[in-house]
Amino acid sequence: MTPDADWQPAAALVLGLLGSSHCLVMCGGIGAALGMGTGGKSRWFLLLLFQLGRIASYSLLALTISIIPSLFIAATGGFSVLRILAGLLLISMGFYIGNWWRGLVALENIGQLLWRQVQPLTQRMLPVTSAPQAIGIGLCWGLLPCGLIYTALVWSASASGGEPLQAALLMACFGLGTLPSMYLSSTAGKQLMQVLQSRHLRRGAAIMLMLMGLWTILGPASMQHGGHGDHGSGTQPETVAPDHDMHQHG
Repeated sequence: MTPDADWQPAAALVLGLLGSSHCLVMCGGIGAALGMGTGGKSRWFLLLLFQLGRIASYSLLALTISIIPSLFIAATGGFSVLRILAGLLLISMGFYIGNWWRGLVALENIGQLLWRQVQPLTQRMLPVTSAPQAIGIGLCWGLLPCGLIYTALVWSASASGGEPLQAALLMACFGLGTLPSMYLSSTAGKQLMQVLQSRHLRRGAAIMLMLMGLWTILGPASMQHGGHGDHGSGTQPETVAPDHDMHQHG
């Protein structure tokens, strides 16, 4: 377990919530189309399975890539380097969601190579009429080229210190954070999606992400520094002065 393991799942959940506005811009249309193409009494259940399949794909990807930072720590012991990387990734997510920097698009271009292989599978599972189809579509959807998802994956692997189960847990929490808005995109109308895609909402989320990144980098260091300060300024054990009278009478 890493020193930050206790609060990381909550941070990942918040990360997913804050990134939802970006998810709606990128994938809201797909979710809405799937919602319209899924009918019958089991529609709501199938749409939920679809979303859970998407979240499961994030965790499976995290399990796979977390081996890289684990090897790095085994070779160098450099967990602090991974912490800084995780913080920088959060900051880059903020710039990306706020539309102030589009550098993560390069990751999406790389992901297109994988998506071209996966996309034909999704066509065979449409329209969605059964639970296995819904889960299968969700697993495929998790592989859509998305700079935010790729950055979150690297963040989870770095923040977890390369522990596979912790990284998978973080991505599951991230996915759960995106669940409310993405599920609503499949069931609600355009009006709600327009509200959630508001520029002010996106920029507010972007700023919060960047603050989380700064805390990841600087917070533990400042706490450690404060701890040393308290230790230095703490009361020291009193030394008992020699009893001169005893020495004189001895």
